[in-house]
Amino acid sequence: MENIQFRTQLKRASHKEMDVVAIHFPKNENAVIALKSIRGLQFSRTLGCWYAPYSNENMKNIVDTMKQFGFVDYKGVQWTKQPVELSLHKSKSIVSPEIAEQIELFRRWMTSARYSANTVQTYTEALRVFLVHFVNKPIQNIDNQDLINFNNDYILQKGLSQSYQNQIINGIKLYFKQVQRSAMDPNLIRRPRPEKTLPNVLSKEEVKAILNALGNLKHRTMLSLIYSCGLRRGELLKLKLQDIDSKRNLVLIRQAKGKKDRVVPLSMLVLDMLRAYFVAYKPQYWLFEGQTAGEPYSEKSLQSVLKLAIVKAKIHKPITLHWLRHSYATHLLESGTDLRYIQELLGHSSGRTTKIYTHVSTKNLQNIRSPFDDL
Repeated sequence: MENIQFRTQLKRASHKEMDVVAIHFPKNENAVIALKSIRGLQFSRTLGCWYAPYSNENMKNIVDTMKQFGFVDYKGVQWTKQPVELSLHKSKSIVSPEIAEQIELFRRWMTSARYSANTVQTYTEALRVFLVHFVNKPIQNIDNQDLINFNNDYILQKGLSQSYQNQIINGIKLYFKQVQRSAMDPNLIRRPRPEKTLPNVLSKEEVKAILNALGNLKHRTMLSLIYSCGLRRGELLKLKLQDIDSKRNLVLIRQAKGKKDRVVPLSMLVLDMLRAYFVAYKPQYWLFEGQTAGEPYSEKSLQSVLKLAIVKAKIHKPITLHWLRHSYATHLLESGTDLRYIQELLGHSSGRTTKIYTHVSTKNLQNIRSPFDDL
């Protein structure tokens, strides 16, 4: 239930020649900590509040973050709840027959090249947005300067994320190289500098509180399996009954990211939980089925399960399912597990990806004595 005493009010404003969202709320340290995950968040003495550049992505993140604390009034922004960049990907705008034909050619080529369904969806819809932007220009005449203009006039102007910018470039690069066979070279376009962000990690106490907050056996089992095996959301939902090897205490993850199989050890405690879950729910094909028999549990429902657990556990952080995977890796590292094994368990192609967890592990940091203590 929302705390009607805690009210957040969002207003559209112009600050330092930028279109921003002003965030007004009662003084609350936890709310400030939660908000700091918002892209471009700053405090303004002039506005007398925290603010962030206006974009659909920031609006969604701000609303999702602050509604954990109470009511959020965003009428002053005239914003409607829509997925941000996904709404662009899934745009139902009418396209010309030429664009529709090119998108279908691109889809067929990627499908035949065995690209994953998610990549096909992302790249074709990224291409749709790009081609619709130049609807009055023949596709064969689109050049590097058009891509630069699209970056400046569309992506940057709308404040879209770096990941979306990279998806656009990746999709367009592949399309013009494999389908158009044109002289256009997206490699000449400067990609955004990668953000050096650290993974979000929960303490073991916080993980325990989240899992214990769920009374529903199915919900608790799903989140427990994600944390105990370091699974991605999609990996959990694609598990089948035969992927649980109860004799060897292993979980087989098939064709995960990068089309790789891997195995991870299964906790005996989680195995006991799975056995109780199987007796109670009797899944037929997928390990976790939705309301319709034979259909896998939906991503949206799984996200709702986590949100419910966070509220019940009274943890005021913008936690996502991937935080549980990050926490699994960090807790393994802190318990002395070698990075090379963690890399294998997570399915990382490069050890550099896994190495980032050394920056969030507190095992060694806690042994460092501050010089302040010697004053």
